[in-house]
Amino acid sequence: MIYNIYKPVDWTSFDVVKKIRNLTKEKKVGHGGTLDPFAEGVLIVGTGKDTKQLTAVSSENKSYTATLKLGVETDTLDIEGKIVNRSAVPELSIKMVEKILNGFIGKQKQIPPMFSAKKVGGKKLYDLARKNIEIKRQSIEIEIYDLKLIKLENDLIEFSVTCSKGTYIRVLGSDIAKALGTVGHLIKLVRNAVGNYRIDDSIKIETFEKQWKNISL
Repeated sequence: MIYNIYKPVDWTSFDVVKKIRNLTKEKKVGHGGTLDPFAEGVLIVGTGKDTKQLTAVSSENKSYTATLKLGVETDTLDIEGKIVNRSAVPELSIKMVEKILNGFIGKQKQIPPMFSAKKVGGKKLYDLARKNIEIKRQSIEIEIYDLKLIKLENDLIEFSVTCSKGTYIRVLGSDIAKALGTVGHLIKLVRNAVGNYRIDDSIKIETFEKQWKNISL
C-alpha cells in the first residue's frame, strides 16, 4: 500500500516509517523523500511490494510553504540549530523581496548542507557535522518552478515554493537571506505536496492508528 501520511513536527521520517511498520506488521516499509524533524506535512510511505513505487514518488516535484527568519543564521539553517551568525536586516519592501524571489526561479546549482541525510563516501553528512567535521560537497542541479511571497512582516518572510527533487529549502532560505543582504534560517516548513499527493488528503498518525486498529478488530 501507498499511504499519504501527515508527518508531525519533531518526528523524523524514520519515526513515521517505524510507527507504520509496527501498526501494519509489514516487514518492508519505506518513505518517498525525507522531511526534516522540524518540518511537517506530506510524507509518502509505502509497504510491502509497493515500496518499489517509492523511487518514482521521490523523483516527483514537491511544494512547500516556509517561514524564513532574517538576521540570525544557525548551523543547521533551521530552528533546531545553534546560532552561528547574526546580521542587521535591511529595510525591505514587498516589491524588493518579490524581485529577489523571482531571481531564484529556474535551474541552478545547490550545495547540500552538512546537516543533511545525504551520504558522501558512505557516511551521512549530519553524522560528520555533529563531530564538527565539514567536508567538500558536490553541488547538484535543482530547479525552482514557482516561488511566491506570501507575507513580509518585520524580519519574517513567508513564501511558497514548488521545486524539483533534491532541493533543500533550508539552503534556499539561506540563499534568499544572503541575496537580501543579511542571513537567515527557517523557523517553519510545511510540505504541501509530493507529485499528486496533497496535504489536504494526508492522514495524521493518530487517525491512521485508529483506522488501522478498527480494521484489525
